[in-house]
Amino acid sequence: MAKFLIVTEKKSDWAAYFPSESVVSVGDYLDHRSDEEASHSNTQVINLCRDFSYQSLGYYCSLLAEARGHRILPTLRTINEVSRKEAQWMVLNGMHEALDLAFSGQEHDTISQLFYFGQSSHPALQKVARQLFEQYPLPVMQVTFRHNRHGWQVASIAPFPFQALENGQQDSFAAALERFSRKIWRQPAPHRRYRYDLALLIDREEHMPPSNLMAIKRFIRAGQKLGIRVEIIDRDQLARLGEFDALFIRATTNIDNYTYTFARRAEKLGLVVIDDPGSIMYCTNKVYLSELLEKHKVPMPKTRVIRAGEKGWVDKTVATLGLPCVLKLPDGSFSRGVHKVESVEALEQKAGEMLASSALILAQEFMYTEFDWRIGVLNRQPLFACKYYMSRGHWQIYQHKEGGQFNAGGWETLDVMAAPRCVRETALKAANLIGDGLYGVDIKQKGNRAYVIEINDNPNIDRGIEDHFMGDLIYERVMAEFLRRLQQRGL
Repeated sequence: MAKFLIVTEKKSDWAAYFPSESVVSVGDYLDHRSDEEASHSNTQVINLCRDFSYQSLGYYCSLLAEARGHRILPTLRTINEVSRKEAQWMVLNGMHEALDLAFSGQEHDTISQLFYFGQSSHPALQKVARQLFEQYPLPVMQVTFRHNRHGWQVASIAPFPFQALENGQQDSFAAALERFSRKIWRQPAPHRRYRYDLALLIDREEHMPPSNLMAIKRFIRAGQKLGIRVEIIDRDQLARLGEFDALFIRATTNIDNYTYTFARRAEKLGLVVIDDPGSIMYCTNKVYLSELLEKHKVPMPKTRVIRAGEKGWVDKTVATLGLPCVLKLPDGSFSRGVHKVESVEALEQKAGEMLASSALILAQEFMYTEFDWRIGVLNRQPLFACKYYMSRGHWQIYQHKEGGQFNAGGWETLDVMAAPRCVRETALKAANLIGDGLYGVDIKQKGNRAYVIEINDNPNIDRGIEDHFMGDLIYERVMAEFLRRLQQRGL
């Protein structure tokens, strides 16, 4: 379980707030290297020094915290970057409408606001405060907004000393700190204390999540059996990652959505992360996977990358793959962005539509099978084996319809050793090219040959499907892997 320290220049700085044993002076923090709290590698430090300038006490507090392996807020990177005005303009792109709404009717053309741990006392600025905190995690941030012919824009961002806060501001600061890190105030629970804390990220609005609610409950129960407290978080709780030791993403991942942001932030904080950012980046792009599999001679259907503006691509594609063939957007999932074309005219039309949204698309030979194998892989070892049958009267597992509706084929879960050897070995070879995380490798089998269709970094583990053979053991295996990695890091 993470330990928390609030570091101030003097303990008396904290006099206006609720007493806490977590508050230490910066001198004590810097000097007491052997102190149990200060040397604990699983420690979150909130640096509330007045000054973060180069070689100041605040600067050295963050510097030594990073050297000790503590999770520090703010980091040296934040301290250095917050002074770069050009970087601030980049991150604030797209916030103009929110600012114009928040400051409509203002008489002055310059306004300063204080944000506390990504929170604002001005409701209209809450989204702005959260986005700024995600980019520049500062305990107290002073943001100056200026109005010009383009509307309201950010003129500057700077850390603000909490010691200079006045009465009403102190209340806002204390409330934000409590929300940011409730454990500082929480009395020890009378029931069992857990050694580690794991954040389980879900999307409550997702129609096809990688784990259903019953599976999520079993992950929580499996973690508790191993001394891991599992807490569900959602997309609005990025700022809370510092409270945890590990992050398990159970929402559909993509490079351009919040899941990748969570994975990157967690990795920077030193958390154990599944799915890690690298796995998300590589697995969600089919063009990358095709190049990787070809380089390492892993069997896959005949594949050709089509480039926007390429000359003679239709003839080359037909000559290489024949017809019908399958067109795929690089980042499609659950059979979305995948289209079967049976004629030259259909190939030209559909590929043209797809190339309007992506500079490259994938074309593959059409290889029909009654089912696809899915081999789950965890830490370079097979986890589960499942057959996903094609939707009735369709050539894919999922048949998508208008209005977000879809049909899905049946399934059959087996002992992983009951899967053909060629399927298991091909799946392991493919997954191990990505890393040692949690993967689902989709494979088509033709006789004694196995062909990789794709590698998923966020495979389904649903109650009643993927766990049908192993039962609760599959959830315990995943949680045991988190435990192994946490212990390996000495947390």
